[in-house]
Amino acid sequence: MRLQFVGGESGNTGSPRVYKTDRDTLVIQGYKVEDPEALAEAKTPAHETLVEIPYSLLKYLPRD
Repeated sequence: MRLQFVGGESGNTGSPRVYKTDRDTLVIQGYKVEDPEALAEAKTPAHETLVEIPYSLLKYLPRD
């Protein structure tokens, strides 16, 4: 998978950030949700995780 940086709140390093991939998907870098109640409420399987991002990051999501 190849990543292309789209934007982020922390400049060129850090988190949160948005990437486009060469597979027509997006990758979101954010803060891993580790709260057991939140993970249970979302019915998150063991092989997946939830990522928390601020609303301000949404401006970087491509519209196409």
